[in-house]
Amino acid sequence: MYQEEELEYVGFWARVGAALIDTVLVGAITWPVLTWFYGESYWTGGELIKGPMDFFLSWVAPAVAVVLFWVSKQATPGKMVISARIVDSKTGEAPTPGQYIGRYLSYYVSIIPAFLGLIWVGIDHKKQGWHDKLAGTVVVRKKRASQPVSFDD
Repeated sequence: MYQEEELEYVGFWARVGAALIDTVLVGAITWPVLTWFYGESYWTGGELIKGPMDFFLSWVAPAVAVVLFWVSKQATPGKMVISARIVDSKTGEAPTPGQYIGRYLSYYVSIIPAFLGLIWVGIDHKKQGWHDKLAGTVVVRKKRASQPVSFDD
């Protein structure tokens, strides 16, 4: 593992990008199956959940997949693209499965008040959203080499 001085906290926009990658991947897998199972009518109507298959594919399977990725890789595919990983905020080691499950469930706490708990990543000095704070985690990556800009005349 890396030493503290070799790491940086991952900020808001990088994490938004990672979340978008994960959303596209989940959608690419689930949306065709939902359309096949329910037909084109799945995309119309006002029901939040259209049936058991919808509940499983839209809520249960993504949650299980995310937690399994976290447990095995400390990251989802989106976080892997940006070289980020989730670590325990006190030790820097891999969080426990319980922390990962708590972190996932805490996403709901983070989004309920107008997504304020997610926006908090952009405000907090450790770039922790409320879900990170509640689970005792931070998102880090190896420091990027910073080189000052120089324009030659």
